[in-house]
Amino acid sequence: MSVSVLSEREQRVEQMGEKKHLEVSSSRQHATAAYQFEDSCLVDWDSDQDPELPLNWSAPRRWLCMGIISGMTFVIGMASSILSPVVPIIMDELHSDNENLAIIVISIFVLGFAFGPLIAAPISESHGRLMVYNVSNILFLVFNIACAVSSNMGMLVGFRFLAGCVGGTPMAIGGGTIHDLIRREKRGMAMGIFGGGLLIGPIVGPVIAGYMVDALDWRWIFWLLAIVSGTVTVTTALCMRETSATAILRRKTRRLQKSTGNYSLRPINDSGLSTKVLLYRSIVRPTRMLLLSPVVSLLSIFLAINYGYLYLLFATLTTTFQNNYRFSTSSTGLAYLGLGVGSFIGLVGISLLSDRLAQQRLAQGRYKPEHRLIPMIIGTPFLPIGLLWYGWSAEAQVHWILPIMGTAFFGVGMVSTLIPTMAYLVDAFTDYAASALAAATVLRAVTGAILPLAAPQMYARLGLGWGNSLLAFISLAMLPVPGLFYFYAERLRLKTPK
Repeated sequence: MSVSVLSEREQRVEQMGEKKHLEVSSSRQHATAAYQFEDSCLVDWDSDQDPELPLNWSAPRRWLCMGIISGMTFVIGMASSILSPVVPIIMDELHSDNENLAIIVISIFVLGFAFGPLIAAPISESHGRLMVYNVSNILFLVFNIACAVSSNMGMLVGFRFLAGCVGGTPMAIGGGTIHDLIRREKRGMAMGIFGGGLLIGPIVGPVIAGYMVDALDWRWIFWLLAIVSGTVTVTTALCMRETSATAILRRKTRRLQKSTGNYSLRPINDSGLSTKVLLYRSIVRPTRMLLLSPVVSLLSIFLAINYGYLYLLFATLTTTFQNNYRFSTSSTGLAYLGLGVGSFIGLVGISLLSDRLAQQRLAQGRYKPEHRLIPMIIGTPFLPIGLLWYGWSAEAQVHWILPIMGTAFFGVGMVSTLIPTMAYLVDAFTDYAASALAAATVLRAVTGAILPLAAPQMYARLGLGWGNSLLAFISLAMLPVPGLFYFYAERLRLKTPK
């Protein structure tokens, strides 16, 4: 039974042994609904228009939060590749000539993404997202400072890994925040802005590093990351709001308990489990999804393979343009701009198309999450085109603009796989979107970290032309996969264990 408050002044109603009724009021709050269930009162949103519901916040507040999490992902993306053009300088100063270690110092950061989100994402679903963001931001700042003062390669690699562990947080739970803030028909553009940081950041990082190292010591790269991440940390702490429905309703329940003296109130989404059990179930959820949900595991494998191509490019672009085109360290960073331009074009096109399709299907009353996968079918062919274009133009050492143009096509293809996949997981798994994205991040991070280790041997034997052709042939063989996902993902999704 629900009972609404009839006045604006604060009042408390004695229960007089009658547990089936409750009246609550507060001068600071709108009417609050409560429901009787097994002698307990469940606190819910007042209505679909409840101003406390993040979907009903003002547009400036919602997009401010969106901007903050996009800023976080941009910094993380930049940190993942920013060392690419300066690794030879670092290796020389820290007295190392191990070729694999030169790649590991870049890829170890990405490997951290496979660990941190598995803990951060489920905690954000059960205990709120804001706390997780703030803690991760502070630790990311600390670990980058530690990298800046590293005295040997072991220390640098270790702190880079730890920075990656906490840096993966916004990548995993950002999608959950978008689910909290943005309605389905506008979520494609929101995912594009969010994903833009993941893809544009890794391109901007090497450009900045290339010019910085000409004027400053390589350690200033980490000081720059510390300054930027410190700014994001302060902005998040001051301006970001809690968006998790679980956390907001829990806070609302505590407020009502205090104002009414009725401590039997509990949130409507309260499972009744102890904190220990709830935390355990939350932490194992991403792993369960990855292992037991066919659609999550298959999409994760597909995305991981394509993501591995990206970091293979990062591992070779510097040496390719320095050796084949005699680019200086500072100019080498410019070689990454092709990926940036292609990614930007892909972001705009895929985001607009995704929202347009969603709005059409919603208007027709037949929307389903699988419609988010249609842009993937259209954009995936750009991956093999870009790989072949880049590989053979670089092999022939034709004008440097041609291989850069090839990477632009590859950038369009990368966006076409990443953004639709994230948008689909957010729409399909709603309240557990953060866990689904964390599960997808695991394989993506592992391939992004390990596959580049094979780059020196592969390109030494096959050359840039046939080496990239091999990747392109694998990509060509996988072209039917997005279409299969579109037609069969729904039945696979329904097999996901609860």
